[in-house]
Amino acid sequence: MAVPKKKTSKARKNQRRAHHALRGPGLQACPNCGEPHLSHRVCANCGFYKGRTAVAVEATE
Repeated sequence: MAVPKKKTSKARKNQRRAHHALRGPGLQACPNCGEPHLSHRVCANCGFYKGRTAVAVEATE
């Protein structure tokens, strides 16, 4: 098995891990109601998708 010749420094280790950060979901504004929703998904607030009502959503009070 291969063994490292030198200890990896904290700086080198952290530079390598600089791209491991998590990002939030890509939210888009609904063109109908303006609520944020995931792209390419039906809006949970109004049921709107691709210029038409895709799902009937009951009004919650």
